[in-house]
Formats: sequence, structure tokens, C-alpha cells
Amino acid sequence: MKITSDWHLHSRNSCDDACIAVADLVAHATALGVSDFGLTDHLHTPFNLPDIAASRAEYLASNPPPRFHFGVEVSCVSRWELDELARGTPRPKPPVYGLRSGGPPSAPPAVGLTADDVARYGIEYVVGGTHWPLYVPVEREAVIRDYHRQNMFLAEHPLVDIVAHPWWWMGHWKNAEGLYHAEPWFDDFGHIPASFHDEFAAAAREHGTWVEINSGATLLNRRYPPHFVRQYLEYLAGLKARGVALCFGSDCHSAVYAPRFDEVAPLLESVGIGEADLHGLPPRGTCAASRH
Repeated sequence: MKITSDWHLHSRNSCDDACIAVADLVAHATALGVSDFGLTDHLHTPFNLPDIAASRAEYLASNPPPRFHFGVEVSCVSRWELDELARGTPRPKPPVYGLRSGGPPSAPPAVGLTADDVARYGIEYVVGGTHWPLYVPVEREAVIRDYHRQNMFLAEHPLVDIVAHPWWWMGHWKNAEGLYHAEPWFDDFGHIPASFHDEFAAAAREHGTWVEINSGATLLNRRYPPHFVRQYLEYLAGLKARGVALCFGSDCHSAVYAPRFDEVAPLLESVGIGEADLHGLPPRGTCAASRH
């Protein structure tokens, strides 16, 4: 199996610790034989729009080849925090990651991107990710229900083309070594009801939303126990069996693009996922080059 596409890549314009220049990303990807790929810097709320403007400018300055696309990764946030930020209330520190506390658990999910933003910044596709619980107790059952609610919202959202790393977790419950072994689902992925997977797959199929196979954040995440990775691979195979379109994303944040395809490919092959199962965009300038 040869992986030649990557739809989840961050540059130094992203609001987190990503640090690669766009021109270097293009050069590294080309050298590794990645023919179809896209830039997807983070946008949590409209506060991050200047980052997307900078990302777009550097993308255009890189003289992008036709198979290098411009995208964005949005987080599932809440309508409450978008409204709070729109009020402009002074805050002790910049809301780079939105407002991670203080909202009601019943707050409707939202994304901080509009159709006008998509047109203004030339966004060809949108990756949407569940990155944190939305004001629910940090307790296993509450987190699982809330993550499912967010994943469903993203799968059904008209602007979201790809759901990123479903069931990624990077929050509480690390052990002394910084590893995750128990809650919320690392001791047994079966804590997530099978009905949630069925509902999510049905929503992705109905709305034509792709689901991402993420290597950096999930499959090769050294903080996750090996048995979880095996269960997660079976989950991905289950999505394929349910007719869900899959795509690949490395989630690169480093100064050197090194996606470790040699480690990922055998894992996917072990559960029957091959090259033909990885979807992607056609070159710019062709019919349907953009998902929007």
C-alpha cells in the first residue's frame, strides 16, 4: 500500500505549535511522493481569522501546484462562546482557543466559519474536529455523549467536508508518565456504544462527509496504549464496511514533514483498508476540484 495523499497539514501560521513554512511543506511532500495534499491551519473562532489570512497569503506565495489545495481545520465550539466573543467583553488573555469554560452544557454546537469566509479566503475544503468537551463534567459517560454529539454535528454540517480524528482525546486522565490508559475510552474502546458508530456512519454517508484516518494524532500517538490502536483500527474498518468514505491526514505540526507512511500502511492493510479506500480532491482547475 502506498499513501500519496494527505489532507490534514498545519503550517507556521496555525495558532498552535505548528512551525513549518508552506514552501518547505510543498518541497518535503513532493520529495516523499505525496501528490495530493492540502493545507489546513486551525480556526477555532473568528479570533483566528487573521491566521487564516496569513496562511492563504503564504499558500499563494508558494506558487502552489495544482494538486496542493487550500483548506482549514475548524473546531467544534459552541454558539454560546461565539456570541460571547462577538460581544467583545474584555478578557484576561486572548481567546486563541475560544472559551473553554463557563458555558452551559446544553449550548448548541457551532463552528466559527461562515460561507462568506469560505469564499473570502478561497477555502476549497473544511476539516472539522472535536477537540474538547463542551462544558460537561469531565466524566466518562458525559464526555462520550458530548463527543458523539459533536461528531454528529460535524458530519452533518454543510461546510464540513472531512471529520477529523473522531474520538481523539488529549485532556485529563494522563498517568504519571503522561500516557493514557483508562478513561475516557483507552482501557476499552467498547465503552462507546456501537449505536453511536452506526449513527455517525449513517450521517457521514447521508451528507457525503469523509472521515479522516489520522496518523499523528491517533494511530501513531505514543500516549495511547497499543490495544486501543488495535480497537481503533477495527473501528475504521467498521466505518468502511458501513460505506463511509475515508481519507488520510498526518496532522503534521512539525518543522519537517515526515508522515511515517511506512508505519501507517501496514496498520491499515491489517484491517483491509487499502489505497483505493483513501479519497481526495482532484487537481485545481478541474470539475469539482473544490468540495464547496
